[in-house]
Amino acid sequence: MKKLVFLFVCMFSITMVKADNEKPIDVKQLPAKAQTFVSTYFKDQKVALVKEESGFFYKNYDVVFVSGEKVEFDKSGNWTEIQCKQSEVPAQAIPEAIRNYVKTNYPDAKIVEIEKDSHGYEIKLSNRLEIKFNTKLQVIDIDD
Repeated sequence: MKKLVFLFVCMFSITMVKADNEKPIDVKQLPAKAQTFVSTYFKDQKVALVKEESGFFYKNYDVVFVSGEKVEFDKSGNWTEIQCKQSEVPAQAIPEAIRNYVKTNYPDAKIVEIEKDSHGYEIKLSNRLEIKFNTKLQVIDIDD
């Protein structure tokens, strides 16, 4: 029994050490969907770093531009987060309902960050407001 517990502890330790693996990669190693997104919405930006982060149950990619802008992608190349602190998130990357909501309610604000997951979207505006939307693109929370 002690050997079985020891074996389990060893395997768990090895799993934890290898679970978070980051490595720099070339833009051409991104999934095709991510490459298209970068070349479409950030064609004038110079890439500073592309890294792949992988574990046993996930894989994602980060693209960091010289300007400081950043885009994160899932294993399929779908964006999960866009950070544009120096400018604004490309309008065509934002769902139309969210763009319209911001334009109507905060006409002087820019969307500088957007994140999406299975629960919906969260945006950050240039006026420091954070707005959460559910999967039906309805506002569910506003933080300042």
